[in-house]
Amino acid sequence: MPYNKDKQQAYQAAEQGYNHTIDVSKKLDSSSDEYGVYYSQFMTENEKACQQIENALETASEHQQPQLKSYLIELQQLQSQFPKP
Repeated sequence: MPYNKDKQQAYQAAEQGYNHTIDVSKKLDSSSDEYGVYYSQFMTENEKACQQIENALETASEHQQPQLKSYLIELQQLQSQFPKP
């Protein structure tokens, strides 16, 4: 049973990291004076979330894997959308 609990916790951590990174990305506006601050925060959160997702993929169930891979792809694409300040 602990293995299943660890799988679920890893998945939930990955999902939370993904959601948090999406929230941070919504603050990014390249015309804002604070863009550099939010960009830096976004890049840090994005890196953490991607690592959490990769870790969760190691133990993910067949049902969880497609969603986690989708999160990872979306975060990678999102990262390329914002220009470096």
